[in-house]
Amino acid sequence: MASYMNGRMPLMSTLRSRVLALTVLVLVLTTAAGAQQQVVRPPVAQLWIDLATNTIAAPGGLRLPSFGGENRFGNTRFAFGRYMDVALAVRTRPQGIQATQSIPQGMRMGASLPLDPFRAAPPAPGGPGDASQVEQPKGRILFYWGCSTDVRSGQPRIIDVSRATPQEWASVFAGRYAPERGATAEAGRSIWPNDRDKRMLPDGNSVQGEHAIAGDSVPAGFRFMIGQAQDIMPAIELSPQGDPEASVTLQWRAIPTARAYFISAFGAKGSDFIIWSSSELPEAGMGLLDYLSNANIERWTGERVLLSASATRCAVPRGIFAGTDGAIARMIAYGAELNLVQPPRPTDPRTPWEQQWAVRVRVKSTVMTVLGQ
Repeated sequence: MASYMNGRMPLMSTLRSRVLALTVLVLVLTTAAGAQQQVVRPPVAQLWIDLATNTIAAPGGLRLPSFGGENRFGNTRFAFGRYMDVALAVRTRPQGIQATQSIPQGMRMGASLPLDPFRAAPPAPGGPGDASQVEQPKGRILFYWGCSTDVRSGQPRIIDVSRATPQEWASVFAGRYAPERGATAEAGRSIWPNDRDKRMLPDGNSVQGEHAIAGDSVPAGFRFMIGQAQDIMPAIELSPQGDPEASVTLQWRAIPTARAYFISAFGAKGSDFIIWSSSELPEAGMGLLDYLSNANIERWTGERVLLSASATRCAVPRGIFAGTDGAIARMIAYGAELNLVQPPRPTDPRTPWEQQWAVRVRVKSTVMTVLGQ
């Protein structure tokens, strides 16, 4: 027995040493591979396209016609109607370029759109006013949240404007928001609409199909497809039912390409300002009535801050807007964001990713209405 054990012990010791050495080698190689940082160079050309449908709905669900007028860059944010903003940046041409965006036939706007370098307007005359003449604000802010026919326990959250602390202000207004990631008019970018082309989007047109960008220093082969998920969204058919003295029910027809919804409302009664949001958490949503990334939509829907894509109704608690001069409700339907990069990322981390062009397309539909008569 002793002879057997004496023979086995050196063998077992050798095996353990080899296993230990092999484990160490694997760990070293894995760490070295993980430490290999792939070189990523930003795209030579970046294109942003923002699409928006912004409407007004009267009580009873009747949609009012969108306002006409001149098409200007930035109308996707504030103007009522159907709008598209396009911005192009070419890394090697920091002053901007004149470029052309070839468009599909379904847009019914010809073969292409001109993209011109943005030129900032001169600053308006005048300066800041006399701060000593600003009247000390008074009154209260009452904040409610959640889809419910009755005011829930623990609400409202109240802020006395005349003596509120920074922490109290933050408890209502320091909520979720998404940094700007889309089409903006700034130095070095070429935009549409512009002074050369201020056409409105034709009613019922579509951006689905192939688009292409051409211009000085724009990489060859800058072509991409926009599909149904990123087409111009239809108007939200929102219908408020009920009296603000009681509970108001907001109902809407689901939009097939919407990924989530959010609603907020506000009104004034005397020196009180009332805010309500559809969030299940105390989130006023000041930064949510705008485009959101797919990741934020998914995260905040999971947190029940945003209403799911299957939602078609939401109740405003009874009486919170009673006695106001007409509370205003705003609603947004978030579309799916499209992100494309050419060429695709190399799988080998030792190969640099030399991006030639990238595209981001964002879509939303918004509506504004009055709660009650």
